[in-house]
Amino acid sequence: MEVTTIGLDIAKRVFQAHGVNEAGRAVLRRKLGRGEVLDFFRALPPCLVGIEACGTAHHWAREIGAFGHEVRLIPASYVKPYVKRGKTDAADAEAICEAVGRPSMRFVPVKTAEQQAVLVLHRTRDLLIRQRTMLVNALRGHMAEFGIIAPQGIARVADLLAVLLGEDEATLPPLGRQALRGLAAELETVSARVEEIEAAILAWHKASEASQRLAAVPGIGPITASAIVATVGDVSNFASARHLAAWIGLVPRQNSTGGKPRQGGISKAGDRYLRRLLVLGATSVIRQTRIKAREGWLADLVGRRPTLVAAVAQANKMARVAWALLARGESYRPRQGSPQPAGA
Repeated sequence: MEVTTIGLDIAKRVFQAHGVNEAGRAVLRRKLGRGEVLDFFRALPPCLVGIEACGTAHHWAREIGAFGHEVRLIPASYVKPYVKRGKTDAADAEAICEAVGRPSMRFVPVKTAEQQAVLVLHRTRDLLIRQRTMLVNALRGHMAEFGIIAPQGIARVADLLAVLLGEDEATLPPLGRQALRGLAAELETVSARVEEIEAAILAWHKASEASQRLAAVPGIGPITASAIVATVGDVSNFASARHLAAWIGLVPRQNSTGGKPRQGGISKAGDRYLRRLLVLGATSVIRQTRIKAREGWLADLVGRRPTLVAAVAQANKMARVAWALLARGESYRPRQGSPQPAGA
């Protein structure tokens, strides 16, 4: 009988396909090598294909979708409840096949190759910044053992490098100086690489009309704007502004029963990178609010609640504003007298 729905469990080398017909009866169970996957789907009539949203999922979704199939990506946590027993590739493929046909299931939008390329820039920058922080911390820690201290901040590391590049053996022994100069050279290389990647992100941002409109929002700069545009893609996949904020993980976690609503902290589900950028941008808005504004929604919230709670609330608002700008194609119109801090 004709296959209407397929669950595909992807891996590095061995893939597992589970297909059902229109009546929901299993008519296909097949193990595929990596080189057989595209030929297999090329020979099939168009059908619904479900894949877990994991590594390489967007690539396979684009490749399989090119043959006329409707491909849907499902978060792994939403597939797990459909696994009956055990953990095998065949059981996972069957669970994916069952989950993809549920009318209330939520799916991950398939990213284009350009979107993924921009996000690779962001992920690489994030990794290099972490490495730079590790190098700076190592330099500070090792040089502190010799009584050489510099004020906090990445800009003040130059004070340590000036001592390190000197020749005064009384402050730093030759063996220690030799080892730490290697760290300093690595720090210089990583910093230069970060600047190159940020220049590439800025160039893409200037070429993207949507990203430039988002950068006008207080607390959102080129880095955050380009990350939102590349990650969200087609904003019509989100029914409302709250849907986008929830997808990022900026809404309260619900634990309500018996007619008693209970809300906790933010769910922290969704995209951690976007959430971090938005919260950091929100802290800059709060800083400017404390300096320039003494009244208004945010100033009142900061006066009543902890700063981090206010920052998350402001980040939620920024995410909703971003949805409105992308969904309606409008430009940001600042309120009269509102602070305009620079975003990341």
